[in-house]
Amino acid sequence: MLYFDSFFIIGTETLEEHFANIIKAVGEDINREGLIDTPKRAAEAFKFLNNGYEKTLEEVLNDAIFTADTEDMVIVKDIELYSLCEHHLLPFIGKCHVGYLPHGKVLGLSKIARIIDMYARRLQIQEKLTKQIADAIEFSIGARGVAVVIEAKHLCMMMRGVEKQNSVMTTSVMTGIFRKEISTRSEFLNLLNR
Repeated sequence: MLYFDSFFIIGTETLEEHFANIIKAVGEDINREGLIDTPKRAAEAFKFLNNGYEKTLEEVLNDAIFTADTEDMVIVKDIELYSLCEHHLLPFIGKCHVGYLPHGKVLGLSKIARIIDMYARRLQIQEKLTKQIADAIEFSIGARGVAVVIEAKHLCMMMRGVEKQNSVMTTSVMTGIFRKEISTRSEFLNLLNR
């Protein structure tokens, strides 16, 4: 991760220079009225879109793990997410659904969304992002099982390449009881479709 540590150390000025060079390389005039401040804005936006590297799971959770005597399924669905594809640096946008079976502990509701954001705000592929979210939740509360489903549209497929506008990629990761017991997995998937 040394590259990303240095990415945030080098600062916005160096990123501005790189974005200015990219704009020039595509044949634009960097001094044109509409582009004068674009390198600075692009550098700030790129740092914001990748601010997940500045966060740790411990900081995101901020001790919002609570003792609970429930063992019933917890589901949070339709959590929007925004990420950048690590192959083309183009966005993918979608929604994430999370379910887990507690084992004496539950997460504060907003922490699920914060975990998703922390990993989504990094250069990603959807498959890895789905697993990172599931692993983080399972690790944080020792859940008996975690289910994560992400549905997203990828601009690298929509704006370039095959240019397919209506394609949606779906990925899922099931751990623990969700993986072992078909009835538990089916309950989760049925509740997603309500």
